[in-house]
Amino acid sequence: MALFIDKLTISSPDIPTLGRFPEEFTADGGNSVPRLEFSGAPEGTVEYAVILHDPDAPLPHGFTHWVVYGISPQATSLDVDAPGVRQAPNGAGATQYFGPQPPAGHGDHHYYFWIYALNRKVEGTPTREEFLAQYADAIIEQARFVGVWQS
Repeated sequence: MALFIDKLTISSPDIPTLGRFPEEFTADGGNSVPRLEFSGAPEGTVEYAVILHDPDAPLPHGFTHWVVYGISPQATSLDVDAPGVRQAPNGAGATQYFGPQPPAGHGDHHYYFWIYALNRKVEGTPTREEFLAQYADAIIEQARFVGVWQS
């Protein structure tokens, strides 16, 4: 499998890279949606997808907190109300942001905000697992940043 990293970036002015989530962006502290910014769309990008995933969750595939498709390659920030943008089911089955909420006493969890630059549109609203299985060959480039939280 090829490694797709070059100039694509994703970050948040609300969450420091490898830093702790401010409580307001956690499920216990208000579940506010953090701002996300990105740049460096590679040539041929048709759309972006963004996924927030916790691989430390005590589940076979971790826990998916947020899935967003249909983001314009001209966008420099995530606006879930922009035309064509749609949210897909998270690990709880809801089509919305679900902030960090690891089991009490489980220690630090790492929350990966992934952005994928795709060379074809995502059809429908696949789950994270379905997306990775069906669209891995459409990923031109990917990038991520990580925040940390524990309950």
